[in-house]
Amino acid sequence: MTTQRRATGAYGERIAAQHLEAHGLVILDRNWRCSDGEVDLVLRDGDDIVFCEVKTRRDGRFGPPAEAVTYRKVRKLRQLALRWISDTGIHPREIRFDVVEVLMPAHGAGQVTHIRSAF
Repeated sequence: MTTQRRATGAYGERIAAQHLEAHGLVILDRNWRCSDGEVDLVLRDGDDIVFCEVKTRRDGRFGPPAEAVTYRKVRKLRQLALRWISDTGIHPREIRFDVVEVLMPAHGAGQVTHIRSAF
């Protein structure tokens, strides 16, 4: 991955985290990693645990960022959620999988779209 792509992704994750916190979610983990992969954000929303994939794009030429969340990524995120729950010992009432899209315009603030229960 190029340095520019890594910086774009890090920017999007910061913006997404700020947006979610401003809407009352509490960040439990950022970029949680294990041998199976990585979860961008793990949050608490009331009694629920939210596993969130953040997709950031510089423009919409290739469609909405959420379209990059493929079946394979969904399957992997579900597997990672079970691993996170097992590793932390936290047993939520419900778990939810969200996607946050961040579009970075050439000038100004990023545009954020929060898709709850995306899959």
